[in-house]
Amino acid sequence: MRLPASGAMLSLAVALGMCSAGPADSAEITIFLNQATASGVRELAAGFEQATGHKVNVSQQAGPALREKIASGAPADLASLVLSDFDDYVKSGKVVAGSVVEYARLGNGVAVKAGARRPDISTPEALKRAMLDASSIGHTMIGTGPFNTRLFQRLGIYDQIKDKIKIIPGGTLVAAAVAKGDVEIGIQQTNVIQPFPGTEYLGPLPPELMEYAHAGVGLLAVSQQQEAANAFIRFMTDPANAALLRKGSMEPPER
Repeated sequence: MRLPASGAMLSLAVALGMCSAGPADSAEITIFLNQATASGVRELAAGFEQATGHKVNVSQQAGPALREKIASGAPADLASLVLSDFDDYVKSGKVVAGSVVEYARLGNGVAVKAGARRPDISTPEALKRAMLDASSIGHTMIGTGPFNTRLFQRLGIYDQIKDKIKIIPGGTLVAAAVAKGDVEIGIQQTNVIQPFPGTEYLGPLPPELMEYAHAGVGLLAVSQQQEAANAFIRFMTDPANAALLRKGSMEPPER
């Protein structure tokens, strides 16, 4: 029998042995991350807090600051990163070996200025036409940004549109450039490009063209609350909690 979402959370809490935890048993943990995974982790953290009584501090840092926090051993319990970024931290002993698990995947979506024409992007051919018809296209070259060059090459239109592509600097939201009218159409990670005032989200890229980055979570060696931190890892990776990820416009791993 399929349980409703609230029932699934309660069942998970029982499995973790935490349903009877009182204030004295609750723990407070901190997870380091950047903008790339913040939306989904915040939703998962809220669900975990409701199910267990533990507190999760979501500490969002810009890229360089995030790397410095982890490298310096700043107090925290977990880190959420693109999977490949964990390698050096595991080798240096900053992240516990064997603790890293994939919990989400990150693809790109498309937005236009509010009130502007809303082109169809639902199929590869429709997306191709939308890109050819746009007066300007904005994307970044960080995170999932480099995927777009390959996308345009796969569509066979890169040479035709390269002169109207505007690379948005790292740290600047593509949606902000769309809202200001700096670019007609913007492409960025689905959970970063939306929602944003002054824009309308057209949706994700067609499934046939979607390329994903893979997000993982790992236990920091400096953690003082490893039991609760490991419980949150289990919660983040449990397929029963995929709806929370999707609420944050992220996708669970392909199983």
